[in-house]
Amino acid sequence: MTLTLPTLLVLDADPPPRLGRLTGRARIVHTDAAGLAGRLPEADVLLVWDFTSHAVREAWPGAGPRPRWVHAASAGVDHLMCRELAASETVVTNARGIFDQPIAEYVAALVLAVAKDLPRTLELQRERTWRHRETRRVAGTRACVVGSGPIGRAIAHTLKALDVTTALVGRVPRTGIHGPGDLDRLISRADWVIAAAPLTEQTHGMFDARRFGVMQPSTVFVNVGRGPLVDEDALAEALRRRWIAGAALDVFAAEPLPGDSPLWGLPGLIVSPHMSGDTVGWRDELGVQFVELYERWAAGRSLVNVVDKKRGYVPGH
Repeated sequence: MTLTLPTLLVLDADPPPRLGRLTGRARIVHTDAAGLAGRLPEADVLLVWDFTSHAVREAWPGAGPRPRWVHAASAGVDHLMCRELAASETVVTNARGIFDQPIAEYVAALVLAVAKDLPRTLELQRERTWRHRETRRVAGTRACVVGSGPIGRAIAHTLKALDVTTALVGRVPRTGIHGPGDLDRLISRADWVIAAAPLTEQTHGMFDARRFGVMQPSTVFVNVGRGPLVDEDALAEALRRRWIAGAALDVFAAEPLPGDSPLWGLPGLIVSPHMSGDTVGWRDELGVQFVELYERWAAGRSLVNVVDKKRGYVPGH
């Protein structure tokens, strides 16, 4: 009797995932965004390796069967969720745990770079200009981290090692975590406001003109969550008017950030290309994580990192 292998459909990105451990255990089919809709009905499992693509959200509502399990090789799942997927019995998992500490280190690096005026130091070095300056002390400052999931908690832990007094804000208040009702009070006192929340209906555009107006003129805003958490026009206005001291964005509403975007030239803004969690070997870690999840699924064991499809993230944040 011939054993029918489960079909694993991979929405590819370059470089493709290393799935050698699944040889003989899955029928692996690769597709690009254009071919996804036609391939979905034959798939038991969908690996969304291209974490920048919106192809799943666009293709899922079509006709025919759908995969029983979808795994996103990213922390956020907003790029693939649609009403039909949310209402289905398909299980969705994400790459929770891969990016926590790298993003926390990146945020700490930004805080130190801004406090010690490193961008200006590098500019002056290129100009061969010797200009003595005073910089800010990090120890004793206050941070408000918005997003109490693993990434937010790792950021808070790392900043505490720098002697930064840190408050965490989550969806609901609980021990050690503030609720949304405390957000305005906390950001009004914070030297560093760090956005690390998932993108949901409740968090979309949460950092708007009013919120930037609540912050101190000495506050620096950092976004390592999702681009649409921020009203970018309001942030630009806040920087131009010096309502806040500066900002660093690693994520944007439109990616890649267009070359003609005014964000590139804003005073006090550091732009980085969605790289805060991407350390050497991160793709291999994502591949290993998926293979381990697949082995659990194939053995009939319960999956971990299961997303609450209505909330848009893994419960426990």
